[in-house]
Amino acid sequence: MAKRDYYEVLGVSRNATDAELKKAYRRLAMKHHPDRNEGNTSAEKKFKEAKEAHDILSDERKRAAYDQFGHAGVDNSAGPGPGGAGVGDIFDSVFGDIFGGSARGGRQRVYRGADLRYDLELSLEDAVSGTTIKIRIPKLAECNGCGGSGAKKGSTPATCPTCSGQGQVRMQQGFFSLQQTCPQCRGQGKIIKDQCSQCRGQGRVKDTKTISVKVPPGVDNGDRIRLSNEGEAGENGGPPGDLYVHVNVREHPIFTRDDTNLHCDVPISYTTAALGGELEVPTLAGRVKLKIPVATQSGKLFRLRGKGVRSVRSSSKGDLICRTVVETPINLTKEQKDLLKELERTMGEGGRKHSPQASSWLNGVKNFFDDMTS
Repeated sequence: MAKRDYYEVLGVSRNATDAELKKAYRRLAMKHHPDRNEGNTSAEKKFKEAKEAHDILSDERKRAAYDQFGHAGVDNSAGPGPGGAGVGDIFDSVFGDIFGGSARGGRQRVYRGADLRYDLELSLEDAVSGTTIKIRIPKLAECNGCGGSGAKKGSTPATCPTCSGQGQVRMQQGFFSLQQTCPQCRGQGKIIKDQCSQCRGQGRVKDTKTISVKVPPGVDNGDRIRLSNEGEAGENGGPPGDLYVHVNVREHPIFTRDDTNLHCDVPISYTTAALGGELEVPTLAGRVKLKIPVATQSGKLFRLRGKGVRSVRSSSKGDLICRTVVETPINLTKEQKDLLKELERTMGEGGRKHSPQASSWLNGVKNFFDDMTS
């Protein structure tokens, strides 16, 4: 009797994706399962027919041969036909991916190496201008003695006898066939009989590597620099991980940073605040002149355009914001104290004219207490 078209069996189009094939197969497998159709030979036949169709169409090479030559192109490679497929085989295909899948073809599984983190502490000057710093990283590197295979030089890993290279072992429980990771090879599908003396069969050894880290200008706290392939070596020939350098900027004795702006406090004398003057203030690029106007109050902000930081994310440069702090004189001589008392006496005669903020505050206090007593 001629076999039905595999696409027709699964009820999918000829350009169906792998996901559509799997979805159609699961639906048919659950519908025609023998436990749900006890004694129904027709359901059992459809069950096995769907298994054969999925086996062919889910294999890229077999599907190409089937599309070109039909059943004749896959008769010798399709594996067990409808009469040879057991319920355990069918459920292994349907649910194998849920319980870990299998290492088809006996190929060793490869694993990407772990990513590493390094905390790099920088001065504000280096963070703003950029720098290159050498760091030492302890990590697992590929073993030079075996090239990462874990086997002694001149030998190769052998196929695991327990799982026949599949990396999985099957447990049969009634109609269900469950897969578990092979306990002997731990899912690798290979075992090493003659271990490399340097890595003891691990394929990786502990090592310390010196790496040059190029820090771009403008980095800030919390920024991260990624160095591709500088993490730990992969297993069984897998790619290495990456190294992530996390930036921490030390506190600066003068400046604090807020995004692209810099802030600093500028102490000024009592007389400079009252009479005005000119001061030299520091920037990261050198000193600049700051003009202090007459009657400058403590806490007044002065903005120096373009004297801040250029961020790694922006081409524009921030500002330097200077906050004046009027410093009260200390360790005065008797003569200096007498002069201040005389100044206070003469200023008291002018009242609000010389201390408008104090006068306004005193009026506010007076009104506050008047309201409480009224």
